[in-house]
Amino acid sequence: MYRGRSLFHSAPYAPVHPRGFPLLRWVSFFLLLVGMVLLVTEISRYSRFRQSLPPETEIGGVPVGGLTTEEAVQRLLEVYNRPVELRYGEARIWLDPAAIGFTLDTKAMLAAVARVQERRSFWSGFWDFLWGRRPEGVSVPLVAEYSKTRLREYLEREIVARYDRPPRPPQPIVGTTRMQPGEPGTALQIEEAINRIESALFSPTRRIVVLPVRQIEPQGPPFANLQVLLEQTVKLSDLEEGVVGVYFLDLDTGREIHFAYQGKDPVSLPPDIAFTGASIIKIPIMISVMKRIDLERADPEVLRQMENMIAESGNEAADWLMENVLDPNLGPLLVTEDMQLLGLQNTFLAGFFRPGAPLLKRYETPANQRTDVFTDPDPYNQTTPSDMGALLADLYQCANHGGGALQAIFPNEITPDECRYMLDLLSTNRIAVLFEAGIPDGTRIDHKHGWVTNFQGYITTIGDAGIIYTPKGDFVLVAYVWHPVQVIWDTGAKLLADLAEATYNFYNPPPATSRGP
Repeated sequence: MYRGRSLFHSAPYAPVHPRGFPLLRWVSFFLLLVGMVLLVTEISRYSRFRQSLPPETEIGGVPVGGLTTEEAVQRLLEVYNRPVELRYGEARIWLDPAAIGFTLDTKAMLAAVARVQERRSFWSGFWDFLWGRRPEGVSVPLVAEYSKTRLREYLEREIVARYDRPPRPPQPIVGTTRMQPGEPGTALQIEEAINRIESALFSPTRRIVVLPVRQIEPQGPPFANLQVLLEQTVKLSDLEEGVVGVYFLDLDTGREIHFAYQGKDPVSLPPDIAFTGASIIKIPIMISVMKRIDLERADPEVLRQMENMIAESGNEAADWLMENVLDPNLGPLLVTEDMQLLGLQNTFLAGFFRPGAPLLKRYETPANQRTDVFTDPDPYNQTTPSDMGALLADLYQCANHGGGALQAIFPNEITPDECRYMLDLLSTNRIAVLFEAGIPDGTRIDHKHGWVTNFQGYITTIGDAGIIYTPKGDFVLVAYVWHPVQVIWDTGAKLLADLAEATYNFYNPPPATSRGP
């Protein structure tokens, strides 16, 4: 056996260590450590991020994203506790929300945000956070309350009481026949104001409220002011002596004013004061004639004489009508009987107009039996302001409403058409002085004027009686002026014009002028 050394032999085994292995291990360990640190850091960041409200979150319209709940509450209080600015015209009023019990329910609103956040798990949210995917913003409506009762009380106490203004009616201008314009008032519309303020309380930005204010137009001046105005007109006139009688009737309401002055002193009424009727007595003559004819079949000559009597104030026409339509001898007494049937106990005609006509009857009336005031009335022809005013009112009611004493006393003898015809006749009496001079051009007036001269040729009595039609209402006005010696024309005529002007202006004052609240 060959014991020699084998050509093939094995060397003893020695382990082999690959180069670089320890470095790789340390690198891996380092990377793992870094990853853990980054993970913890990001988890910490996410935890802090999760503790604040999500970006673009709004509570009650207020952006609170990225804030803590405490910071969000503070932001909400800052926004919604700001005063609401109320504007009443030019005035500015700041309403403290706390004054009307306004409170925020922050717990309810934050709980609503929390419920949205809880829908996502921590780790799914963390995963989105790592990839930069921000959670969607949360929008939570405002949850708040206030006391509507306290708001209404505040408005009534602080706004209505301080800023509402009642309208001011027109007022007479002292010493003139003119009226001072009225002024409109203002009134807060409380219910609408509550709705607007509520919207502002629940809005983070629209904190200004223009309060709804209704303008109240002034009513007409108090009726009592008209008598003050008319009496002032008489007292301020240049008529120092004599007697003035005035009667007014509102044809819509029936309110009347009746007064008289002797010099500058008032005279008690009733009974009324007797004045010479003058040509104003032709209104009763016209009515008595119309009672006895049929307008549709009337003799043209009768109508012509009627027009002459009224438009031209013809005395001959008046006598012709009484002689040819009423009675050749007793025509004036028939006129008186008709007036007495209508209740006009102080109005009479006791003879014809022509000079030398006999006195047919002597009449005693409550008016001409007064002993405290005397106007030397003509025993042939007398009336009073109130009698003529009542007669004109009856004509107006008959013509426009088919009523009044004329229809009641003479139902089958005087028709509304005939009353309208008589008023149209009175509208033709145009003289441009007395009442006509006191009203605007173009104003309709159905009237009859008259004056009386004594044997010396002096005017002692001036009168006018008419219906004046105005945009704001129709009225009857009758006025007589008497002087024991002479009524100076300019003085007497101006007084009657001023009375008409004062009444017209009272009914039609200048437009209201606005004023600030």
